[in-house]
Amino acid sequence: MTTTPTGHAPALRRAAATTGQAIAGAALIGFHVALTKPLRRWRTTWGATAAEAAATLPGDELVPAARWGYTHALTIEAPPDRVWPWIVQLGQGRGGFYSYDGLENLIGCRVRNTDTVLPDYQILAVGDEVWLHPKAPPLTVAMVTANRHLVLHGHDPQTTDAAIWAFHLRRVGDRQTRLVERGRGSYGTGLASRLAFGPTLMEPVSFVMSRKMLLTIRRLAGPVPEHS
Repeated sequence: MTTTPTGHAPALRRAAATTGQAIAGAALIGFHVALTKPLRRWRTTWGATAAEAAATLPGDELVPAARWGYTHALTIEAPPDRVWPWIVQLGQGRGGFYSYDGLENLIGCRVRNTDTVLPDYQILAVGDEVWLHPKAPPLTVAMVTANRHLVLHGHDPQTTDAAIWAFHLRRVGDRQTRLVERGRGSYGTGLASRLAFGPTLMEPVSFVMSRKMLLTIRRLAGPVPEHS
């Protein structure tokens, strides 16, 4: 009978959990791609109020002729200053994306999602680069206001390809934060543009990954359990 060394058990459990999550994420993406048309309106406004979905938010002007977009939102049981550290450290080579890292790493993202606040990645300035994939052009910080806004922008100056990925935090009462994620994209006529910046694949994929990310941020930034 073969036994597993005790010290290897946690690593094996983590690997199994990562693989399971990757399979679940891939299955969800396949489901959403197949049902794009009937699910699109729900996906592109997931969690958002009608007012939030319709609002003009900082950074929208960077893609003035957006051909598609989405607004996702949720409420977190924590003030903005406890949510912000998880937002500002997003990125490949930083805190990760709090999503299906097994799935992201299958396409070479080399992401490791953290479950702690990382002091070395708590400051971003306009012009800084945030990587999503080590072989893809990074997004650039276009706007950053601590505890309020982070807007990342990517564009190709020779085409109409452009996108923003933005996070907006609004205090609700004394102990809650409304976290709104906004994405907007424009793309050209070429196949590469449509695949990389268009909604056919990006909208269902971004929904599955973003929903997982937002729910994880809510868990990580939420109330600290009381220990008796």
